[in-house]
Order: sequence, then structure tokens, then C-alpha cells
Amino acid sequence: MEWTGVNDLREKFLSFFESKGHTRLPSFPLVPKDDASLLLINSGMAPMKKFFLGLETPPNKRVTTCQKCIRTPDIERVGKTARHGTYFEMLGNFSFGDYFKREAIAWAWEFFTEVLGIPKDKLHVSVYEDDDEAYNIWTKEIGVPADHMVHLGKEDNFWEHGTGPCGPCSEIYFDRGPGKGCGRPECAVGCDCDRYVEIWNIVFSQFDSDGQGNYTPLDHPNIDTGMGLERLACVMQGVENLFEVDTVQNIMKHISKIAGVEYGRDQKTDVSLRVITDHIRSTTFMVGDGILPENEGRGYVLRRLLRRAARHGKLLGIDHPFLHEVARTVIKENENAYPELREHAEYITKVIAAEEERFMKTLDQGMDLLFEMIDKIDSGMEDPKARILSGEEAFKLYDTFGFPIDLTREIIQEKGIEIDEEQFERLMQQQRERARRARESMEGSAWSGDLLADLSFPQEFTGYEEETTEAKIMAIVAGDQKADKVLEGQEAVLVLDRTPFYAESGGQIGDTGTITLGDSVFEVFDCKKSATKYFMHIGRMKSGSLSLGDAVTAQIDTARRDAIRKNHSACHLLQFALRRVLGEHVHQAGSMVSDTRCRFDFSHFEAMSREQLDEVEEIVNTLILSSLPVAVREMPIDEAKKCGAMALFGEKYADVVRVVNMGDTSIELCGGTHVGNTAMIGMFKIISESSVAAGVRRIEATTGFGVFELLREAQAELSQCAAALKLGNISELPQKLQALVSEGKEKDRKIAELEGKLASGKIKELLEGAVKVEGTSLVVAGMVGVAPDILRSMIDKAKEQESDLVAVLYSVNDDKKASVAVGVSQEAIKKGLHAGKLVKEITSLVGGSGGGRPDCAMGGATKIFEIDEAVAKIPDMIRGMMKK
Repeated sequence: MEWTGVNDLREKFLSFFESKGHTRLPSFPLVPKDDASLLLINSGMAPMKKFFLGLETPPNKRVTTCQKCIRTPDIERVGKTARHGTYFEMLGNFSFGDYFKREAIAWAWEFFTEVLGIPKDKLHVSVYEDDDEAYNIWTKEIGVPADHMVHLGKEDNFWEHGTGPCGPCSEIYFDRGPGKGCGRPECAVGCDCDRYVEIWNIVFSQFDSDGQGNYTPLDHPNIDTGMGLERLACVMQGVENLFEVDTVQNIMKHISKIAGVEYGRDQKTDVSLRVITDHIRSTTFMVGDGILPENEGRGYVLRRLLRRAARHGKLLGIDHPFLHEVARTVIKENENAYPELREHAEYITKVIAAEEERFMKTLDQGMDLLFEMIDKIDSGMEDPKARILSGEEAFKLYDTFGFPIDLTREIIQEKGIEIDEEQFERLMQQQRERARRARESMEGSAWSGDLLADLSFPQEFTGYEEETTEAKIMAIVAGDQKADKVLEGQEAVLVLDRTPFYAESGGQIGDTGTITLGDSVFEVFDCKKSATKYFMHIGRMKSGSLSLGDAVTAQIDTARRDAIRKNHSACHLLQFALRRVLGEHVHQAGSMVSDTRCRFDFSHFEAMSREQLDEVEEIVNTLILSSLPVAVREMPIDEAKKCGAMALFGEKYADVVRVVNMGDTSIELCGGTHVGNTAMIGMFKIISESSVAAGVRRIEATTGFGVFELLREAQAELSQCAAALKLGNISELPQKLQALVSEGKEKDRKIAELEGKLASGKIKELLEGAVKVEGTSLVVAGMVGVAPDILRSMIDKAKEQESDLVAVLYSVNDDKKASVAVGVSQEAIKKGLHAGKLVKEITSLVGGSGGGRPDCAMGGATKIFEIDEAVAKIPDMIRGMMKK
């Protein structure tokens, strides 16, 4: 049994099963495809469900993988123990109705004892209590002695999740020796101590469960195995836990070097080192699979992990963004097995750096507010016995400041304070409900495809070649139920055996048009795909009626499709231009192509300048006017990659893909519809550029007649402006506007000069009426309709005339709110007075807030009728500050 590195172990396992006739598949992305039940891939079996359930045909009945996985239920325990982690790799071999127990058991034993050289006496095996077949194979055919075998019950050795395929399993354990055990005579496999480590779980999926305790034998039983790569590495390297295996240790050493600490010297710093090490592994792979930091779903998991790692960096004394540096080590340690990490290295590190920098600002802002909340609890302003942070305040931190709830929980628990979890969850649920209602549409059960689940005919899409297709009606859904007929005036969903209608996908909206039979006309408003991938023609029976089995003519709106094609092809050219202008880190993060707009979301970390937008626009229009031929053909995915085809970031593609090549300039994998030549796009114009989310920008643009409409609207607006300014020609507008701007600036200068003189006169009057508070002059005055900047100017002039002064000026405005300005001169500051703290204290009494520097601060108030009462307390506030 020789020491073996993680990367060698992975390769040995996959090569071994390739030698047994298995097809090696690359790891699937962490984002599940067509599986709404999972947020992130959390096991080697998860991407295989479609094969086990017969939804798709596997490339081979025998498959082997090393699958990237993320599990977050125990995230709070990561770091506090050396066992828990969020990212891991799962080795697996699978049989889809091919081999079964005998082969799976024999190969597992062969791999352990012959390939890895693990001593046989170190291996123990468990089987399900009723699985005599597996027990006999292990003991009689493999030769495992009875004292190394154990029968365990359903909880340990029967794999089942709800309904569907399930079955007994057999687990292989490694004996770490008596020194790791509990010392009890009955210590054996199944004991809670650290002696016996489960390494490999072999599931014999031989039954179909109805979820009610009834099990029907499968005609073709399956094999599903799982073995944690890091756990196997612990055994092969003789280390205690995943944080000590070679690739993970190298990541931790990088963190230790940055922080100037050493692992194993201090329990507190060890916790932080483990948290950062685990979380940066997870986040590097998540970003590499196209996940971006967000406040919901998998994006929130990513944000939570990154921010938790960043905070532990602060606890180690790291005062600058550093996680993106460590991400490079993660990439280096894993790039041979996962080349996409190397390919997207710049993008990954930029996303992580941007989020960490953003969190640094959030952390400072959120921490200030959180510590204010903690101070209230500590000072007894709240119930001193309860020591509870309200769910409302915790939700405010999360919702307004983006401060993660787990971070709030972690910090206040250190202070012996709990969160009102029930109230927080109630507020979160209300937010989810609002989001859910916002997302809901008219789709209903039929439109989502639930009622079409039993359809099993092959449907042909003819829309790449045809705009009109002869077809047959295969299904009708009207009024949320299956129907045999759709009558005039009814809204319905029609499913045809052949269709030219493009169903919304890949960012391209669905086609509209008509489905007709003689005088019967069904208007198609939209086309979408059902859950089972059938094209659903959604619309209304305009005249006549249609029945199941009718032979109909399906006709798309050709002009609308033509406009969509223009915008879609322009999106491809836009991505090419963005990568040329901004850099190779640009990747598509989403798109929406309609007949009027081309909306393109892309990875970038700052707003684009006017010059950059102009350059992008010029590149796209140059490519359009170059009349580049647009060639579309299908080819194997590997061939497509060799010719440089751009893929959607993090997307998993089929073995054969559709490649859209625009003059060998823009080459992308795409299933949408396109023009035959770039010249057909006509013209391209960017309408806007904005932020969508952290690290994601959005460009909206239009083409063809859309550009013509923009020009016509702009011309009309310019003509209106010229008419309003009584100009004969719009060409005179720039000169006239410049003259008006200059005139306005001169008037502003004169007004400011007059206001300054008035302020000086008013200040002199106020200073004459100043009162003394502990030897310091205090000026307080209220006004009406004075702008905040004038109040500030008056404060500055007052401080120029008096060296030991506190001035408080406030003005009630038209919107029934008040502005408050506070100034403190240098001598008063020496006595302990602080303008920022004083304005904060004043405004807190009148429904407002404020803050600022020691010498000058501003605030606002909403309870304007209580200002006089608050002002009366200012002398006491000043005395209180002086005492401190």
C-alpha cells in the first residue's frame, strides 16, 4: 500500500473501470440540467438519474465518472470540525441494466487489493440484513472471512429516496487500527468511533418502490456506486482528514502563507484555515461552472461561502482581498482533471475578487449596524434577560445591506445573543411569496407540460428550413385539461407532430403565427416547450374549431421571425465584439432575443465607458457591412471545440451540437434561428448598458427596422427641442444649449454670491445671540426652505468667526421634512464634542438619522413638530459629550 496523490487516485480509478468496458464521462457541471429537484449536484448519481429512469439513453450501459459535488447542510460545522466540507469529488461506476452484484463486488475488491495494494485484512464489509446473495459472493467467491463481514439494517444498508429505483447496498470499510478505536470489546463496523472508515458504497438497485413499503423487482437491475475521492486519499496517504491530503494541503499552505499562521498550532486559527480552504475549493468550482454571486438560489450559496471565507480571512488578520489569489492554487491543483478551470482562470479570479471587494464594503457597513444592535441589547435598552436580536433587524441586515444571516448568527452567538428565527423566517417567507407571485404567469398546469407527460410520439421541428408545415394535431389542452376539440373563442394549447414554430429556448422567444384548417383559424400567441420537451402552441381559436387528429397547416409570422433572426445573429456578433474590446473574461450570462430587441447579459466587473460602447458598436456594424456568410451545421462536440466554437458558460452539451459560423469570426454553439448573411441584419445600435447583478452587465440593442425607428424618434425629439427654443434648424441646437448652460452657470454664481452675503449677515446676527454651555458658545436656529448646502455654508462661516463654537441649524422644507446641520470648531472638538455624533443624537429624537466628521455633519428629520423639543436637549447632549 503506497502513498498515492489525489490526482493519481482519480486517474487510477477511472482507468481501471475503462479496462472493464466502462465509458469514462467527464464530470457534469455543478448546475443540474433539467432537474428542478436539486439546487446543486450533490452526488455522483445525481446526473445519472435520467439514465436510471430511462429519460435518456446513456452512451454505454457501463459508465464511470469522477463527479464534482457540493453539499451545504452542515455549512456552519465546516471548520469547527476536521470532518465536514462542502466540496468533494465522488468516484463512481454505474451499470444501467448490464452487470450486477457479482461483477460490482469483484471489481471493487480487485481495485482495492490489487490496484491500490490495500491489505485484505484491513478491509471490512457490510451487507443488508436480508441480502444473502451479496453476503455469499463476498464470503464464498471473494474470500472475505466471516469475522470481517457484518449485516446491518435498513437505515444503514438500504438505499431508498421516495418512489422509484432502490435496493440494498454493500459498504467497504478500512480498519485504521485499535489505536483509533473506542477500546470496547464489541467495537466493530457500525461503531461510532474513528476506527472503521466507510470508503465505498455499492448500491444494488434491484427494486421499484411505490413509496408505501411495496417493492417490485426490476427487470433490469442497476449498479450505482460512490466513493469519496478525498476520503480514499486519507486512507492512501495515512492522514487524519481531508484537510491533510496533498492537493487540499497545498491550498491551505497558500492561505497560511498569506495570513502568516501555521496549521496545527492554534485551534482558533485552524478553524479559519479549514473554513477558507474548503470554501475556496467550492467557490472556485462553482464560478467555473457559471454560477455568479446572487441573493437567491445557488448564487446565494456561492455568495454565502465566499463571504464566510472572507470573514475568516479577517479573523486571521488578512486585511485585503486575497481569495482570488488562493483560487489560482485551487486551479493549479485541479487543472489536469478539470481543464475548464485553466480555460476560465481569469474569469474565475475576477468574479471572486469583485465579490470579495464588494463584501469588504458590506462587512464594514453591516458590522457597524449590527454592533449598534448588539450595543442596544448590551446596554439594556432592550430586555436584558432575553438577549434576542429581532427577526426584523436580522432581516433588515440581510435584505437592505446584503449581510448574510448565517454571518449575523455566527457573530451574535459569540456575544451570547440569539436571533428571533421565527420572525426572520416569516419575513423571508413573505419575500419569497412576493417573488413567487411576481414570477407567476398564465401558464398553469397544462402550459407547464404536466398534462402532456404521457405523450410518447417523435415530434419534428421543421423551422430551420420551413416557415409553413403540414402537420397533425396530436394533443389539445383547454381549460387546464385534455380535450378532443377546441372551439371558437377558447384559449388552448395544441401539440403537433411536425412544427415550424420555434419554442422559446436559448434566450430566443417563441414564434407566433397561425394553425389553420380551411376556414378554422387558431392564433398562436407563443410557443414553449413542455417539461417533456414537446413544442406547445399556445393561443386562441379565432374562428371555427379544430379536433384531435386534424391535418392542419402551421404557418409562422414570417416578418416577425425575420426580425428575431436579425437580433439573434447580432447577439453573436456582439459577444465577439465585447470579447475583443473588454477581454477574454467576457462570457454570456444570459440573453433574450425578440423581434424588437437583442438583450445580452455578460460577465464584466464595471460599467462600460462611452468609448468602449462606441468601439463595440463599430465592430458589430463593420461585420454586418462585410456581408459575412452565416453557415450552420451539426458536428461532434469535440470537433466544434477544435474549431473554436464558443459554448454557453457552464452548459452541458450533447455529443452532437449545432454550430453557427459567421465568416469564421463569430463561431458559437447555438440552437436558434439566424440570418443567412450578416448583411441581412442591416444595422446595429446599442440602446443601453447597465448592471444586472454582481459581475454581470447587460446591453440592450436593436437591428434593422428597429434602428430606423430609433433614428426617427430621435429626429422627432430633436425637432421638438428646436421648436421649443424657437430655432429654425436642429443643427443650431448645440450652440444654443451651450449658451443656455453658460447663462445658467452665471446666474448660479450670482445667486451663490448673494446667498453667501445673506448667510454672513444671518450668522453675525446668530452669533450675537449665542449662549454658553460649559464655556462653549452654542448657536441654534431654525429656518424655512433653506437648502442643505446653504446650511452647510452658514455653518462654515460661523466656525470661521468663533473658535469655540457649536452651531446647530435646521430648515423645514416643502416636503415636510427637515435638514439638520451641525458644526463644531476646533477648540470645542478638543473638549470632546463631535458634530457627527451630535447630529446623530439629535435626529434620532425626531425620526431621522445623520452623521459626519467631527467638525461638520448633516442629518434629516421627519417629525418636524418635535424638533423644538429635541433642540431644547442640545445643551445636555453637549455636557454629556464633554464628560466622556
